Amino acid sequence: MPYDATELKDWQIAELAEENMPTADEWRDKLGLQKDEIIPMGRLAKLDFLNIMNRLQSKPDGKFVEVTAITPTPLGEGKSTTSCGIIEGLGKRGKNVGGCLRQPSGGPTMNVKGTAAGGGNALLIPMTEFSMGLTGDINDIINAHNLAMVALTARMQHERNYDDEQLARLTGMPRLDVDPTRVEMGWVIDFCAQSLRNIIIGLGGRMDGYTMQSRFGIAVGSELMAILSIANDLKDLRERMDNITVGFNKKGKPVTTGDLEVGGAMTAWMRNTINPTLCCTVEYQPCMVHAGPFANIAIGQSSIIADRIGLKMFDYHVTESGFAADIGFEKFWNVKCRLGGLKPHVSVLTTTIRALKMHGGGPKVVAGLALPEAYTKENVELVEKGLPNMLHHIATIKKAGINPVVCINGFHTDTKDEIAAVRKAAEAAGARCAFSTHWANGGEGALELADAVIEACNDENEFKFLYPMEMKLRDRVALIAKEVYGADGVAWTAEAEEKAKMLESDPQYNDYATMMVKTHLSLSHDPVRKGVPAGWTLPIRDVLIYSGAKFLCPMAGTISLMPGTASDPAFRRIDIDTATGKVSGLF
Repeated sequence: MPYDATELKDWQIAELAEENMPTADEWRDKLGLQKDEIIPMGRLAKLDFLNIMNRLQSKPDGKFVEVTAITPTPLGEGKSTTSCGIIEGLGKRGKNVGGCLRQPSGGPTMNVKGTAAGGGNALLIPMTEFSMGLTGDINDIINAHNLAMVALTARMQHERNYDDEQLARLTGMPRLDVDPTRVEMGWVIDFCAQSLRNIIIGLGGRMDGYTMQSRFGIAVGSELMAILSIANDLKDLRERMDNITVGFNKKGKPVTTGDLEVGGAMTAWMRNTINPTLCCTVEYQPCMVHAGPFANIAIGQSSIIADRIGLKMFDYHVTESGFAADIGFEKFWNVKCRLGGLKPHVSVLTTTIRALKMHGGGPKVVAGLALPEAYTKENVELVEKGLPNMLHHIATIKKAGINPVVCINGFHTDTKDEIAAVRKAAEAAGARCAFSTHWANGGEGALELADAVIEACNDENEFKFLYPMEMKLRDRVALIAKEVYGADGVAWTAEAEEKAKMLESDPQYNDYATMMVKTHLSLSHDPVRKGVPAGWTLPIRDVLIYSGAKFLCPMAGTISLMPGTASDPAFRRIDIDTATGKVSGLF
């Protein structure tokens, strides 16, 4: 029986559902796991991926379901809710189903976007733990990342204070001669803290560090989080941890974490992050949580490790890509699937009537403010004007050789004629379409969606990448800009193009993935431009080098690696019951 999602807050639904949440021992029996394949952690548990993979390595993979979206409003269009809804709907159909979601960042949770637990009756539990640290993976990443900065800044101070002979005697290491104007790495914290975007460190005397400009980014944008999402095992994680570029020396050569001899200690901090955490929906289907990189400034995917486990354990494995198909799906398609050797069977395009109205010219949507009346009253014409955005994303998914399923994520304000207009356009574009009320009704409300997913998974597809790895960086960016974003071309700043030429000429970067950095609020680089912008050029102002993850990250526009906290953040409404210790106010 679904909970009354119109009367109960998400945290209240979670609290009720968690009363009957399976224990680690019950999960072991329910999932057919061996004793050494599940690691209890309080009322949560981690899955030992190596033991599970060793036992199931010869078992055929299940069906692989990816969830993406049209270009969202600032409120988000419910990909996590839809992911949970698909899992619940397939569960209602008697399928052996599970999934994996990203771990949410404390930044959005305490800001305006809220947690990424889904919502209503399509919700992940335990919600409080999920929203506030889970089993500590993000905290471990923060410590490992900042340890690299401690190693770098301490080394710079010691090299300034001692001559070569003294340095060799004290450290036994050669001089690295780091250029303070070319330090690539900054510090991380898991909040949206705009006041830390640009800082000066090392003020004081000669023993108080090295005085220079520095910065903070949000933890889930750390290269270490990207590495966790693509690592194949602990050995792969350890090797990558030595290859992170922290800066350049005064001759222009990279200085790495391996040069600082800090990679081993960083991996030690992250040793427990390698195993996914087992959570579940409010209808008690299993759903792992592993890795949590942002999509507009990172890869935006849960881990390859979790997908490999899920495809062995479940007949249907559901994963979600961050933001819209131009960002999350493109990275899933051309990076995650390539690196993991994964082949998806279907991509579900989460669509809402309100987002289509926005793209059709509706009033501005502002997170934290009430929706204008245009979004809650019937306006079929406004929906139809916004349909080109959905059709653009359908075309992008089909370029990967996949037949998509459009999920109309239902709101109670959606009308019959508005829904019919979306369904007609989606089916005319060659996509299946399902209206789903999983938020209100859980798995029962997602049966049409589940059936469409099952049908799509039985289709033959010709999955293919957009570009070969042999293609040069600037050519890849031009192709993504044209085929995925709809741009007329690319305009590189002189500095960015010079850097791109250097990277293209160096064979060590030949196998690096291309990780675009762009706003999620528009197909273009300009968040104000809705719908399907025409007659524009994609600007690239820099290329970030993630040498541990092996990513080259072209920066489009002025994306900040540290989001800001809004004027009416969520933390104002989060509190704790001092008698029970239960947290309230999460959403």
